[in-house]
Amino acid sequence: MKRIFITGISTDVGKTIASAIIAEALEADYWKPVQAGELNNSDSHKIAELISNNKTVIHDNSYTLKTAMSPHAAAEIDNVEIDLKKIIEPKTNNHLVIEGAGGLLVPLNKDDTVLDIVKPNYKVVVVSRHYLGSINHSLLTVEWLKNRGYDVSILFSGDEHFSTESIIAQKTKVPVIGRINEEEMFDKTVIKRYADKFKNILELL
Repeated sequence: MKRIFITGISTDVGKTIASAIIAEALEADYWKPVQAGELNNSDSHKIAELISNNKTVIHDNSYTLKTAMSPHAAAEIDNVEIDLKKIIEPKTNNHLVIEGAGGLLVPLNKDDTVLDIVKPNYKVVVVSRHYLGSINHSLLTVEWLKNRGYDVSILFSGDEHFSTESIIAQKTKVPVIGRINEEEMFDKTVIKRYADKFKNILELL
């Protein structure tokens, strides 16, 4: 069964929407190891509202932190320390979509980053969204992952920006799943449409 880790080149680039689409396409389980902030409307809540299949199981966070900021700082406010040994992948016989927190090198504690919870067998999908500096952030993120030996793909998010997307694809030389366009809203219907569109390529990851 596939283990697909969703990371982004920064925060607010569309990781949760991408996670919903991939979970829907593969009818995969979903797990957000570390949730920081928005506990009443967490990413897990959003996934539950966006998927329409009956197979996906949404697993509990390993850490739920009250403040919407970098996990290491949010944990300090809550007077806890994130321990990698307590971030245990849920047991499932299904595919599993794992959503990271922020970007790849966001710190979890004084020693570890999000990258340290990405296991060697995980496929990694990097969500890239166009903004000033996004090419640099995309190339750095993919390069870190490739240097660690991960199987990496890119999923673009937002309005098309051909020159940005083409140079990222050219320089990274990793597969591009496609693009999630800027939609007026994302609901079950829109998520299902993208899930159907990407299903074949996702099954080949």
